Amino acid sequence: VQLQASGGGLVHSGEYLRLSCLASSNIFNDSIMAWYRRAPGKQRELVASISTDSTTTNYTDSVKGRFTIARDNAESTVTLQMNSLKPEDTSVYYCSAKWWRFEYFGQGTLVTVSS
Repeated sequence: VQLQASGGGLVHSGEYLRLSCLASSNIFNDSIMAWYRRAPGKQRELVASISTDSTTTNYTDSVKGRFTIARDNAESTVTLQMNSLKPEDTSVYYCSAKWWRFEYFGQGTLVTVSS
């Protein structure tokens, strides 16, 4: 399973970014997709997840109301719309695919939010 994340960059506080993750696998439609992040010196944190049919989404408390996860099963992509970004959102963001008892991670994309 290959997961290719993109869309990171440098923005100012209050601005927005949209991350995308393209999966090159036929298990995408059967996988719970998620975004994680890891800030410098901190543990990896689950940011958001979405069920296979998009009916269930979950967010960590610090991003609720600001971030939105979505998926397009026809295109094998998952996105993370990040609005009202804060300096504390600065991290490397990773997408993951959870299928059966396995979880796959892609390479990260760096998001830097300046104050």
